[in-house]
Amino acid sequence: MAPRGATLAVVVVLVAAVVAPPGGVRAAISCSAVYNTLMPCLPYVQAGGTVPRACCGGIQSLLAAANNTPDRRTICGCLKSVANGASGGPYITRAAALPSKCNVSLPYKISTSVNCNAIN
Repeated sequence: MAPRGATLAVVVVLVAAVVAPPGGVRAAISCSAVYNTLMPCLPYVQAGGTVPRACCGGIQSLLAAANNTPDRRTICGCLKSVANGASGGPYITRAAALPSKCNVSLPYKISTSVNCNAIN
């Protein structure tokens, strides 16, 4: 079984891509809040199968909460950090698939090379 941190990193990258904010306002969202909100996604990222409803709800709630550039960039950074800690394999692929599986449209591809500073 893969380390929990690697799987969570993939999930964090996904959410970061969805919610990354532009500069100006100070971020109010923390990485621990991002991780806790996305925890229901972990079983899917680790093993595949059906995406839990709570996972999609968490992604949608983070997207709604990231209403400014700093928050979107913070979320992006949290997710990128987790993704960079993942050992690759199917985790990144599954995490990247979460937005479409949850019917959430992202303006960029989920990856470990996302430039969070470019997110507005």
